[in-house]
Amino acid sequence: MRKFYLLMLTFLLTAAFGGNDMAEKIKIQNRNVVKAAAEELSKELPKRVDEFTQLIGISADGQMLAYTFEINAAPKSDETVIKEGAERMKRNVTAGVCATSRRFLQSGITISYRYISAATKRQLFRYDIKESDCSTLR
Repeated sequence: MRKFYLLMLTFLLTAAFGGNDMAEKIKIQNRNVVKAAAEELSKELPKRVDEFTQLIGISADGQMLAYTFEINAAPKSDETVIKEGAERMKRNVTAGVCATSRRFLQSGITISYRYISAATKRQLFRYDIKESDCSTLR
């Protein structure tokens, strides 16, 4: 998977620096990279992350690569999961994305982690991580 990310980044940078409309070319390339990454990474799904969490989807949304996770926290209610986990999850997700996806973030790609309830399919958490979020980590 690391080779895939490096290949995509190389492709992105090579294409981006070839003309006058650099910002627009970067956006177009980012969309292409995100789409290709989503297609490739989705082939391994669903994938168990831990006892409570399963990665169920990876999609492209413009310059955003969105990961969708399903959490099975029964017998806890959705409200309890949100109340107990929102801030802790945000810190952990941001730190993890900044550590593993820095090159995507540096290229202007946003990484989104979306968590839904296995029982209700309700969105519990959503974290859209940009490069600037990494600088706020301690």
